[in-house]
Amino acid sequence: MKGSEDVLLVIDMQNDFMPNGALAVPNGDEIVPIVNRLAAGFEHVVLTQDWHPRDHVSFAANHDGRKPFETVTLPYGEQVLWPVHCVQGTAGAAFHDGLDVPHARLVIRKGYRRHVDSYSAFVEADRQSSTGLAGYLRELGVKRVWCCGLATDYCVAWSALDARAAGFEVIVVEDACRAIDLDGSLGQAVRQLDEGGVRRGDAGELAT
Repeated sequence: MKGSEDVLLVIDMQNDFMPNGALAVPNGDEIVPIVNRLAAGFEHVVLTQDWHPRDHVSFAANHDGRKPFETVTLPYGEQVLWPVHCVQGTAGAAFHDGLDVPHARLVIRKGYRRHVDSYSAFVEADRQSSTGLAGYLRELGVKRVWCCGLATDYCVAWSALDARAAGFEVIVVEDACRAIDLDGSLGQAVRQLDEGGVRRGDAGELAT
């Protein structure tokens, strides 16, 4: 059992990111049992939940003439336009029914501000709006953040890099993640993780 210096950050295990969801991550449902097994080995688990208003700026439907996966320039930078997904209070925003982490201590909701997207569990896409997660973890004495969930190349990678920037040791559990891989985004994310000092491993590392 991983103790008080470790936290498992379970990222966006929600219906809209699963097969047949509004923004499906290929084979995203495969990792549900892996995440459950991982979480059982941690005293401290935090979940994240994408939680958008329906008029969110990241939705292609809210930009005339734009289609999903196009990019636009917003005040905080380049933004991928997504299909409408994880709308507050909808079934798509709910956690996958198979997710079994009853001892999770905290749920961090992100993307609820209409005018800015949020991939990271720590800092929103404007790179200024904090979720408060870093301070919460520091207060509890956490030193290592283990990341898993969806999707590797977006919310997992951004969260891992921001955790590292906040001073934590960070490990991405690769076999407990799945990627969108949009126009080479997975390869780019892996390079950024390596350059940022984030370790990449698998669930077997937890036995060591």
